[in-house]
Amino acid sequence: MSFYEDRILPHIIDKACSTGQVMKLRSQLVPQATGRVLEVGMGSGINLQFYNPREVDKVYGLEPSEGMRRKALPNLQKSPIHVEWLDLPGEQIPLDDNSVDTVLLTFTLCTIPDWREALRQMKRVLRPGGNLLFLEHGESPQHGIRKWQHRITPGWRKIAGGCHLNRHIADLIREAGFEIQELDNLYMPNAPRIAGYIYKGRATNPESP
Repeated sequence: MSFYEDRILPHIIDKACSTGQVMKLRSQLVPQATGRVLEVGMGSGINLQFYNPREVDKVYGLEPSEGMRRKALPNLQKSPIHVEWLDLPGEQIPLDDNSVDTVLLTFTLCTIPDWREALRQMKRVLRPGGNLLFLEHGESPQHGIRKWQHRITPGWRKIAGGCHLNRHIADLIREAGFEIQELDNLYMPNAPRIAGYIYKGRATNPESP
C-alpha cells in the first residue's frame, strides 16, 4: 500500500462521505440494521453513530485498509456497538454461511474490484430472509452524464481508491440473486452529477425453496 493510499486517501474519502446530505441518508438507512451485522467497507466507522444498540447484537467490520481502521479508532471508542474487525477485502468474507442478519453497504460497492464475487460472498453469509441495506453512488440514467461517467472512470479509479462512477448498483444487486424490496434514486444536492447519483434501498436474500 502506498503512502497516498495509507495516509492521505482515507482522509479524502472520509470527508467526501460525511457531508451533511450524505449523513442524512446514512441516518435513514443504518438504523434498519438488526441482529448480527456485516458492514462491508466499514471505513472510518462513520455509520456507528446511527446503529440502534437495542437492535444490533454485533457488527463485523470488513475493512482491508489499515489507514481506514486507524482513522476509525475515535468512533469505535465512543460507540456502544461491539465491533469485530475483519481485515480482508469484500471478495473474502471469513464468516460461516447464513451467519448474519443484515449486510450493510455504504459507498463501498463502487470500489470492490470483483463485485460479483463480493456480492456472492455477502449472499452466502446472509441468512435467508435477511436484509442487504445499501447506500451507493453509481450510473446515472441520463445519457449525457452517463457518457462522462464511462469516460472519466478509468482515471478516477486511480486517484479515488478504485471507485467506479459508472456501476448500475441496482442491477448488480439483482444479478447477484438478491430481491430489491425498496429503492430510492436521487441526485445528491451540491455534488457533481457524475459522482452524485444515489441508489438507496433494501434487498433481501430469498428464502430457501
